[in-house]
Amino acid sequence: MGSIVLVVRLVLADVRRHTVQAVMLLLAVTVATATMALGLSLGGVSDALYEQTRAATAGPDVVALSGDTGPAVTSALASLTDAPEVIAHHGPYRIVYADLTTRGSTSSPVVVHGFAERPGAVNRPLVTSGHWVRTGGTVLERGFATALGVGVGDRVTIAGRSYPVVGIAVTAATSIYPWAAQIGPGGGPSDYSGLAWMTRSDARTLASSRDLPVTSALDLKLRDPAATEAFRDAHRASTKINFHSWQFKAAQDMVILRNSQPILVVGSWLLSFLAITGVAALAAGRAVEQTRRAGLLKAVGATPGLIATMLLTEYLVLALAGDALGLVIARLTAPAVASPTASRIGEAAGLTGATVATATVLAVAVAVLSTLRPTLRAMRTATVPALAATAHQPRHRPWLTALSALLPTPLLLGLRLTARRPGRAVLQACSTATTVIAIVALLTLYAQTERGYGLGGSSALPNLRGEHDRQLMLAVTILLIALAVVNTITFTWTTAIEARANMAIARTLGATPGQISAGLSIAQLLPSLPGAVMGVPLGLGLLSLFAARNAVDPPFSWLLGAALATLLATVALTALPARLAARRPVAQALSAETA
Repeated sequence: MGSIVLVVRLVLADVRRHTVQAVMLLLAVTVATATMALGLSLGGVSDALYEQTRAATAGPDVVALSGDTGPAVTSALASLTDAPEVIAHHGPYRIVYADLTTRGSTSSPVVVHGFAERPGAVNRPLVTSGHWVRTGGTVLERGFATALGVGVGDRVTIAGRSYPVVGIAVTAATSIYPWAAQIGPGGGPSDYSGLAWMTRSDARTLASSRDLPVTSALDLKLRDPAATEAFRDAHRASTKINFHSWQFKAAQDMVILRNSQPILVVGSWLLSFLAITGVAALAAGRAVEQTRRAGLLKAVGATPGLIATMLLTEYLVLALAGDALGLVIARLTAPAVASPTASRIGEAAGLTGATVATATVLAVAVAVLSTLRPTLRAMRTATVPALAATAHQPRHRPWLTALSALLPTPLLLGLRLTARRPGRAVLQACSTATTVIAIVALLTLYAQTERGYGLGGSSALPNLRGEHDRQLMLAVTILLIALAVVNTITFTWTTAIEARANMAIARTLGATPGQISAGLSIAQLLPSLPGAVMGVPLGLGLLSLFAARNAVDPPFSWLLGAALATLLATVALTALPARLAARRPVAQALSAETA
């Protein structure tokens, strides 16, 4: 217990002394684990929402769809109800293909289902607002109504006839908006469509008055809901009917999230990498302090194991706290991300054990990889050298000194600072490359042309899948840029603190505060330049693994502008900390170094 109490007290004291570093690690791990957990859980959340909608609406196990109408089709569909596997059914009912226009002149294809005023045992749409169909009115599917911006009491025009919207409902018998059509007229392909319900007589009148295309459908409840494949195989050969199982509809819900999982999962990798680079830079900046602290503990009898435990516990505890916070955020935001069309109801299930374990491993990896090297250095350093720990003395290279003497003072200082810390230069280059990769991915998404959900592909109703992907990518990019900003400031300030004696000596030899400030900025800009250059092809290459075959690359001017903007942002971000460090009095800097 004495060792545990000692470790806890030392960790708490260190957190209080380095609050900024602790907060940085906590936020970085929170963002990374929340993004990864959200990406890994989308499939499960989408399935859970479909299952809850299916249970609340008595969703069918199989929907039989015919591309035509008439006595023969009705007879073929009715024969399915006599199959021994079927225990309940709804229909056959007609599906009318028409156009819908709102008061705001937004137009969209729509399929109208003719239903009874009292729903049966199978396929009972759940009314979430208003009431169910009645003569002269229509009920809109909730995802469709949300996209149109229409509510109960508004009027819509369907095939030239005006109808009041008497209700908003959800169903599991069709796919989510905009795939309500399921099949097109004649059984062919269908356009993006919304769903509306009318009474059977109103649907019949609508179809006959405008000579609109009509198909037929039948909802079936099976004795064994899992035996949909066997039922389809048994009846597909004898009838020209399409069968859509409940499993197919659940999988179709994930189509709108096809790109969401790669965006979030890959984004979490990039966020984790930035977190590692930033925390590693801070840990490296404290290496001398940590080594001396380890020497003091060794001097009073602490073992290397206790020292390693103390040094790693701080980061592990913060990482696990960030992991827990990230999992909570992922749990709360999952329903909104997994159901962008409002076509499903219910609450998201809890995160799976595999998701929690993966996010926790990620958090631990960030903590360990960030601090492993300084911890090993502190453990391996003997007690006396640790107590007398001083800054690392760079190797003297006469030819390099002679060559660099020809350069302007700011560039000379920047090159020397970069050369003395090659590891940090690599981290800065990788941080910049990671940021550019995310920006290139975002620009590529915005460069794609998409077919809208409005009538004739009009963008009056935007493509929700593309819009959802862009919003997620924008959120991930903003988080990456925020971490990159913190990293750049951290790199600059850490470099300035470590080089304060060298900069003070340079000022005694005639360098001005402006030249010192410029040198510190150049020390960050030099590794950022190759990072920005490499980030463009790396971003395009990474996207090629997930992009569609007909995807187009963004214009070269966009890519060049992104790289240049990143470099300019680096210069701007380093200006303030570099300026503050350069203004420190020379005498104070030298006396602090020799103290």
